[in-house]
Amino acid sequence: MDRSENMRRIKSRNTAPEMALRRLVHGMGYRYRLHRADLPGTPDMVFPGRRKVIFLHGCFWHDHGCKLSHTPKSNASYWGPKLARNRLRDQANVEALRDLGWKCLVIWECDVAQLEKVRKRVTKYLRIRKF
Repeated sequence: MDRSENMRRIKSRNTAPEMALRRLVHGMGYRYRLHRADLPGTPDMVFPGRRKVIFLHGCFWHDHGCKLSHTPKSNASYWGPKLARNRLRDQANVEALRDLGWKCLVIWECDVAQLEKVRKRVTKYLRIRKF
């Protein structure tokens, strides 16, 4: 299969880890908005009343450094800088959101395998309102 065809099929929204996180947070009783394009980075989950967002980062695309992420050996001259740019963009988006008065939580794809840990992090993060 052609590389570009393969890359075209990779989804950025409604992925299995994202759906698992949504079910978890919704089941905890929290309501949210999805992918607000008017916010920097188009956060995966937005809690407007709390002025908080959650990003669910894929370990490969955001270069997490865990066992799920790796730099491809073929065309390394492309992938190395590409993944580095993704990380820089992520940092800039978080800073821009903080400058606008939003708080950010990043959950990694590999974390979703341990939903109880994610539940505790989300509970701690969303429990306190900004007011």
